[in-house]
Amino acid sequence: METAFIQLAYIAAAILFIFGLKMLGSAKTARRGNRLSALGMLIAVVATLFTQGLAFPYIVAGVLIGGAIGAAAAVRVPMTSMPEFVALFNGFGGMASLLVGWAEYQRNLSVWAADAAPFVTVLAIFLAVFIGGVTFSGSLVAYGKLSEKISGKPLLFKGQHIVNGGIIAGALVCAVLFMANADNPAIAMGYAPFLVAGALALTLGVLATAPIGGADMPVVISLLNSYSGLAACAAGFVIGNTVLIVSGALVGASGMILTTIMCKAMNRSLANVLFSGFGAAGGAAGGAQQGEAKPITVEDAYFVLEAANKVVFVPGYGMAVAQAQHAVRELGELLEANGAEVSYCVHPVAGRMPGHMNVLLAEANVPYEQLVEIEDINPIMGTVDVAIVIGANDVVNPGAREDPTSSIYGMPIVNVDHARTCFVLKRSMASGFAGVENPLFFKENNRMLFGDAKASVQGLVAEFKDA
Repeated sequence: METAFIQLAYIAAAILFIFGLKMLGSAKTARRGNRLSALGMLIAVVATLFTQGLAFPYIVAGVLIGGAIGAAAAVRVPMTSMPEFVALFNGFGGMASLLVGWAEYQRNLSVWAADAAPFVTVLAIFLAVFIGGVTFSGSLVAYGKLSEKISGKPLLFKGQHIVNGGIIAGALVCAVLFMANADNPAIAMGYAPFLVAGALALTLGVLATAPIGGADMPVVISLLNSYSGLAACAAGFVIGNTVLIVSGALVGASGMILTTIMCKAMNRSLANVLFSGFGAAGGAAGGAQQGEAKPITVEDAYFVLEAANKVVFVPGYGMAVAQAQHAVRELGELLEANGAEVSYCVHPVAGRMPGHMNVLLAEANVPYEQLVEIEDINPIMGTVDVAIVIGANDVVNPGAREDPTSSIYGMPIVNVDHARTCFVLKRSMASGFAGVENPLFFKENNRMLFGDAKASVQGLVAEFKDA
């Protein structure tokens, strides 16, 4: 009866996960979907607590310690640090799966010595440990790049693909040896290849993530998220937990779909990501730009906006750093009150994690109906009176469209340079996260509004209110 109750609860939780994930596909239903998913997880956790043989003192201690750390992080971590925070979440999820696989192997080793080890369980243990190890170390490197604790530039060395290939080959050899000798208690038989495989996984995670440039981190975050889901799914098979299998598979699949979307937005192939070197090969920083940037004051920018009939905001990481989203929404409302048609175009890889800008705009209560896709706005960009670029750089760089020598050549961009007038809000003329010069700054129809993005937008708001 108890087992039947737990399994029914798991089925209910899995259904809530699926419906919740479906609802996350729309901004209108995302909040409700998040609540459904949270309810599903609550049901799954409560049902699991009815399992026989649990050590409740350790569970309570883990909940208290983990809850305290999570609550403190949720309060203290700013939105600008959310990408690296997500990277850490992915990493610790991978490490949890690794430890579950290791603990289960250690627990069953004496049992398997007397009876043959189940092939599916042994395979699942290996996958949980290997994928979890790659996810953990790779996520730590991603965290370091995103937080700028280590350089965001690609880290390359000669023969890198050969080394990575050798590590994967070595891991496959270890997998065969481990599965053939998993029930052998001798350290040199099953345990040795198991430990070597874990070490290779940790090494591969570092070597596969280090060559990836900082500007390509949104793709890496979504890929590592997928890996953490696959590791959790494998851990579910290890401990025979249905809901962990389902939730892990959902995370793995959705993460891979998101990775594909990110790759399409960067005009890269998924193979580049899977086999490393992504964002590091081909092209240069682009040729030296000719011309002179034309600065504009807040007062002059106001007069241009006051006469505009159609305005498009293009947010980027600079908006997150300045925490300007609320001021941007207020400016948008004032423009609408002045008779302008206002929209917001978010590039899929704007910011430093998937959906970064969408989250900020949603936090500021920007109407979802005003968000437009690149493929919808680019054909009519010529009819836009003013395109306001707020802290974005690489995603509006015309070099991706015009300069074959640029390292981002071929990447779809928001064609703000086709608007009648373009305002770029930046602190300086510095290049973006990709380290590529931006010819947009020197276009005839572009004006640079230098300074803190929030202060600049608030200045424009004040001009409208004082008019």
